[in-house]
Amino acid sequence: MIYRCFLILLVLGNFAAAAICGPLSAAEPLSQPADTLSKRYDEAKFYSNQLQTNDKLSAGRENWLKGTRNFRRIYLSSPKSELAPACLFMLGRMYDSMHDRFGNEFDLDESLSYYKDTARLFPGHRLADDAYFALAQITLNKRKNPQQAAPFLTEIVTNHANGDMVANAEALLKVLSQEHNIPLPEIMVSSSRDNKLSYVLPVKYWSSDNYTRVVIMASGPVHYKEVLLEETANTPRRLYIDFNKSYIEPQYRAPVPIEDGLLRSIRTGQFAPDTVRVVLDIESIGSYKIFSLPDPFRVVIDVRGLADGTAAASRVRISPERQKKNILPSLAAGEHLANGTELPILRGDKKKLVAASAANRLQPVENDPDHSPLSLAQQLGLGVKKIVLDPGHGGKDPGAMAYGMKEKDVVLAIARQLAPLLERQLGSQVVLTRSDDRYISLEERTAIANTENADLFISLHLNAHPSSNVRGLETYYLNLSTNAEAMRVAALENATSTHQMSDLQDILSDIMQNSKIDESSRLAQYVHNAILAAAGNKGYGDMKNLGVKQAPFYVLIGAQMPAILLEVAFISNEQDARNIQDPAFISMLTEEIAQGIRAYVQNTTAQL
Repeated sequence: MIYRCFLILLVLGNFAAAAICGPLSAAEPLSQPADTLSKRYDEAKFYSNQLQTNDKLSAGRENWLKGTRNFRRIYLSSPKSELAPACLFMLGRMYDSMHDRFGNEFDLDESLSYYKDTARLFPGHRLADDAYFALAQITLNKRKNPQQAAPFLTEIVTNHANGDMVANAEALLKVLSQEHNIPLPEIMVSSSRDNKLSYVLPVKYWSSDNYTRVVIMASGPVHYKEVLLEETANTPRRLYIDFNKSYIEPQYRAPVPIEDGLLRSIRTGQFAPDTVRVVLDIESIGSYKIFSLPDPFRVVIDVRGLADGTAAASRVRISPERQKKNILPSLAAGEHLANGTELPILRGDKKKLVAASAANRLQPVENDPDHSPLSLAQQLGLGVKKIVLDPGHGGKDPGAMAYGMKEKDVVLAIARQLAPLLERQLGSQVVLTRSDDRYISLEERTAIANTENADLFISLHLNAHPSSNVRGLETYYLNLSTNAEAMRVAALENATSTHQMSDLQDILSDIMQNSKIDESSRLAQYVHNAILAAAGNKGYGDMKNLGVKQAPFYVLIGAQMPAILLEVAFISNEQDARNIQDPAFISMLTEEIAQGIRAYVQNTTAQL
């Protein structure tokens, strides 16, 4: 540009540059005292202000060019002075104003050039961030290019955090992200500053005809609120959740179609510059619960269908990343019918159920010469037609470790041995939440049980304790707890702290109003007693009874069926560790878990 000619020729000689590129007064030396420069700058600034306020003066383009020459001469006379960056900045501002008045694109190019040199030549000056912001505004508003504007704003928030334009730059970046799907700079969502945004990660979901669980994870605790909007002539019923001070990357903002009869889709977007909104388009809904869990922070939404809804077949759907992993392996073929309604755990003709129980028919019997023997599940009115076994931990999460063993491996082996026993003895279909060494989140395990329309949920674990002397069997069901040891075990399995477990109890008091606590308690007692009784009769009489307890385990929250968590032994105790390496002990354990479930089914049926 014009003034660059001066800069280049200045190297060859100041007076030669003046002669070629523009006249300088012979009385004016190129290096002047600070007070003289300051006076000249004030005069140039005064003339610039007159151009802004005096219509007659500002009407002539030559007057504006005179104003630019005033600042250019000051800069050239002392290009390293304190006033040099201010002169370049004022040149950028004047050419921008000239473009507004005369519509000459050349003036806008000059303005951008001067602003860029202000920031480039004086990066530590207080006007550097102002220059970047001016560049962003011109590029966005006059050149209509938000993609080119964003880097100027990013420069401000990244390298000029103490400047006075940071707040403005952050606000404009949020708008660009919302309106033009431009990613925010990492510093705005991962820094330690008070005004940072939290990342909202891609939504995960598990869905069937009458149940959907949606999990929304964030990089930190987020305040959120939900609103249920009723159906209108043009829109379906919608449940939306707003996450304050949050941001979701543009690549994750596309709608996720579900169309399973309960939900139509899940839409996630940057609703406002600092608000992420997740919208659930609802086909039919009976109830929903929303709660949050810590470490990592996530919000769980359980949506259930109408109480009178029915479905011919359950179409289990999982998020695409889970589909790729071929999750939900079933160990046996069997019917996959939807429950449709939330009824007592045992269903069917009440008289037939009582008769079956009274006759104590726990084995298949001949019902008709022309038909196969009925399974226990069939005899009991299809009361327990499906059981979900949940081997704890897996993949990157080994669970407790001691004596060369990992909890994840032991409980998977137990589940694999238990599954066929349950299938043979109860005639039920058995599904494992994992059939190999893979990581599955706690909330996903419950979602699998719910979407599978399971009738029972059994989570298998090994315990551990700081003292190697502690050993024995503990069986848990979901409830609030004030027992310190129960809270310690729950915190261990939940991978969180006992302090956070105490905070969770306030949330659980509302969640568990509709949970099957009584049924879970009875199931826990039957299974627990069966194991202890057999242990005494089969040479494991030293197995210690640590009791049936209640605690807030994440993996049990939201289960729509009786659900228990077994801590079958302490891997940290030498004797317990020897037991779980003994095939005879494992056989006893699986046989008695199956027997406990059978006893629960029989006695529950008898009460109908």
